[in-house]
Amino acid sequence: MKSNNIPYVIVIIIQAIYAAMFILSKAAFDHGMNNFVFVFYRQSAATIFLIPFALFFEWKTAPPLPFTTFCKIFFISFIGITASLDIYGIALIKTSATLASATTNCLPVITFFLALLFRIEVLKVKTAAGAAKLAGVVACLGGAATLAFYKGPHLQLLSHFHFLGNYHKTQQQHQGHDWIKGCFLMLLSNTFWGMWLVLQIFIIKGYPSKLLLTTLQCFLSSIQSLVVALAVERDLEQWKLGWNVRLLAVLYCGIMVTGVTYYLQTWVIEKRGPVFLAMSTPLALIMTMFSSVILLGEIISLGSLLGSCALVLGLYFVLWGKSREQMPKSSEDLEQASCLNETNK
Repeated sequence: MKSNNIPYVIVIIIQAIYAAMFILSKAAFDHGMNNFVFVFYRQSAATIFLIPFALFFEWKTAPPLPFTTFCKIFFISFIGITASLDIYGIALIKTSATLASATTNCLPVITFFLALLFRIEVLKVKTAAGAAKLAGVVACLGGAATLAFYKGPHLQLLSHFHFLGNYHKTQQQHQGHDWIKGCFLMLLSNTFWGMWLVLQIFIIKGYPSKLLLTTLQCFLSSIQSLVVALAVERDLEQWKLGWNVRLLAVLYCGIMVTGVTYYLQTWVIEKRGPVFLAMSTPLALIMTMFSSVILLGEIISLGSLLGSCALVLGLYFVLWGKSREQMPKSSEDLEQASCLNETNK
């Protein structure tokens, strides 16, 4: 395989891992697993997996950790991981794996909007790039509204297969107000996730050891999610993990999603940049949509399909506007480099 094609293979693997995460999480919840307990087990598995790597690669070179920085890390761990995942679990129970995958396409748009509020980004509406970003925000809002309020006819493709999920239970959960609440909770979860991404910028400046930072956040979120789970769920039966889809979902999300995907995403961003990685996000939606129909017996509605397309369209508008803004900077850098070369001759 040519080295130029390796990043394309890696992003397909990344999105396949995320698609499997949506499917397995939904299957675990359909089989009665408490979502708060699930988050605790997931983060604990991620912490145990990451600790040896963090200690081996970054322990000796890690800078000291001031108390104020620790408090900031504790806060963003609660907002971006514990609260985000707990809300995501509630939303996933009320909706579907396809919707969960679809709403991740609006994450770059939400992150961009939050970056505007924190004045990290600038929106110039009169330019083509600024207009594209604004159109992306509007498309995402329209897509989210379509997902929440419009069902339309059902596209019953292979819906008689449901290997991992409880078909009738799933369809009952997709009715009425629960679906609308689930859509808004999913957007709220992505908003907390986007806030976590934005606030990471300020944390990394003071604590640049990324692997240790990730491990510490997983550890802190494990403690936080344990407190939340103990407060919500007192039934000991809900805490038991057998050799079933519950254990598989916990280990998969903790090791594959948090551990393996973290490294793969870092590698892709280093080789091709964050835009290249973000452009591959709709692949997870396509994989999840077909897999959930076959494995979980989900019925895809026309509204879900149209809303998902609008979210993907909004994603590409924002990414195009972002790349358009970076083009003049690149040309200026080339001109400055050529001037320096001429001066050195």
